[in-house]
Amino acid sequence: MENIKYLKKIPLFFGLSDEQLLEISQLILERSYKKGRIIFMEGEPGEAIYILKSGLIKLTKRLEDGREHILHFVHAGEVFAEVVLFDGGNYPATSEVQEDSVVGVLRNKDIERLISKNPVMAVEMLRIMSRRLRTAQEKVMNLALHDTARRLAFALLKMAEEHGIKNSQGTVINMSLTNQELANLTGSSRETINRMLNSFKRAGAIDVDRQQIVILAKNKLEDLLR
Repeated sequence: MENIKYLKKIPLFFGLSDEQLLEISQLILERSYKKGRIIFMEGEPGEAIYILKSGLIKLTKRLEDGREHILHFVHAGEVFAEVVLFDGGNYPATSEVQEDSVVGVLRNKDIERLISKNPVMAVEMLRIMSRRLRTAQEKVMNLALHDTARRLAFALLKMAEEHGIKNSQGTVINMSLTNQELANLTGSSRETINRMLNSFKRAGAIDVDRQQIVILAKNKLEDLLR
């Protein structure tokens, strides 16, 4: 029954009956991973989709010059690697465990059997992919059209929207990110990110407390995007 609780939080399975969710839950294989472990590597055959029950997963892609580009941070309740379900191809990214994690694994062959019996599931999976595609397109446009300050401002605003917690100061981005990870996320260097964060702090737009960024003045970051 615990697996059903997690399945009900995943948009992929919205609209399915309790009986269908029970059938899916019985197919889930549970695995635990320690921080630093790799679940799958970019280029490996895609054999399953994953549900993150607890912890944090980072999805990255290796650029031609060897640098790591962060595509997405997966949080509890999210599905990842679902793209391999339809084309049977290789994983397009590497998944690295950022915090000790518990992961549910659904093998492609089992999901395909369920999809053939339930078109609602197929529609929901397409919706998830559409949202991911929209996010990817935003990142591509952001990288192409904006300089580093704008790219960083865009990234901070996006993270505040998705993972922000409001307090008396402003909005705390509830993620612990190193400057190198911010550099990877924005296609920049750690030194440049250091300069930009200090510049944002002097302008009163943000503050940094124990590796957590607080958005003090959202409008000042938004002004950079105009």
